[in-house]
Amino acid sequence: MRPFVLLAVSLASSFALAVPAAAETLLIGNKAEDTVSFIDLATGKERARVETAHMPHEIAISPDGKQAAVVAYGGTTLDIFDVASASRVKRIDLSPNVAPHGIAWLRDGRLVVTTEKSKSLTLVDPATGAVSAVATDQNGSHMVAIAPTGGRAYVANIASGTVSVIDIDTRRKIADIAVGGRPEGIALTPNGKQLWVGDLSAPHVRIVDTATLKTVATLPVDPVAIRVAISPDGKTAVTSNLESGTLTLIDVAKRKVLKTISVSGQKDAGQVTILFSRDGKRLYAAETYRNEIAEVDMKNGTVLRRIPAGKNGDGLGIAP
Repeated sequence: MRPFVLLAVSLASSFALAVPAAAETLLIGNKAEDTVSFIDLATGKERARVETAHMPHEIAISPDGKQAAVVAYGGTTLDIFDVASASRVKRIDLSPNVAPHGIAWLRDGRLVVTTEKSKSLTLVDPATGAVSAVATDQNGSHMVAIAPTGGRAYVANIASGTVSVIDIDTRRKIADIAVGGRPEGIALTPNGKQLWVGDLSAPHVRIVDTATLKTVATLPVDPVAIRVAISPDGKTAVTSNLESGTLTLIDVAKRKVLKTISVSGQKDAGQVTILFSRDGKRLYAAETYRNEIAEVDMKNGTVLRRIPAGKNGDGLGIAP
C-alpha cells in the first residue's frame, strides 16, 4: 500500500455557518481512483486520502465507530480502516466470492457483504477473517439492508427483479420477493416493518411489508430512485433520483410525497449514494460525476455546502 496523502481542501468562507456542531468524520469511497477520503465534517477539509483495493464502493462503520470497512467491487477483498489514524489495519479476501458491493456491520461484530458476481451474500468475521456465503441464486445481488434485530438481511437483485430474504444466523435463504423492475436501492424502517425498494426502470418506489413479504404500496418519485434512505426517527423516506438530480421526501406513515429537493437538478451530476447525519438534520448526497458530496438541510431543503471528494466519490459513511 502506498503512503496516504494528507490533503487540505479549503471550502469557501461562505459555508462557515453551515458546518455541523459536532466533529465527525465523513468517509468517501472514490471508486475511479481506488482511494477512500477521510473528511473532517466540522471544517469540510480532507485530512487523509488512503489507497484501497480496486473500485471501492460501499462503506460500513463499526458499532463503536472506530473502524470502517470498505469493499473492493472490482475484486474479492474488503479493507478495514482505523478512523482516528486514517490507516488500513487489515485486508480480508472474500474468495471465492467476487464483486463485493453492499455492506453492513452487525452489532455482534460480523460484516455482511453482497458478492454480486457470485450471486451470494457473504458473512465475514473481521477479527478472524473467517468467511462464509449464502447463495441468493439471483442476478445482480447489489445492495443489502439489515433488520434491527440483526438476524435478517434483504438483498436487492437488480437483474432478477427480486429481493432475497436471508436468515443470517442459520445461513439460509428464506424467500425471493418478486418486486419487479430493476431493484437496487433499499432501506428498512427503524422498526423493521417496512422495506422500501427503489427501481432503476421506472420513477417509483415500492413498499414491502416484511411480515407478509408482499408489496403494499407503490409511490411516484422523480426518475430514478437509485438509492433509498430512511431518517433515523423513521418518519421520512428519501429517494436519490439519478436521472433528475433530486431528492424525493416521503412521509412514511401517510405514504405521501412531502416535497422534492433539487440538489443539482441535472442527470450529469451522477447523484447516487445518500446518507443521513446521525441526528437526521442533514443528508449527504454523492454527486459522483462531479467528485463532490452535497450536504442538504432537511428542514428547508437547501444545499448547505459541497464537499470535494476524489474521482467518482460514491460510497459514504459517517463515524463519530
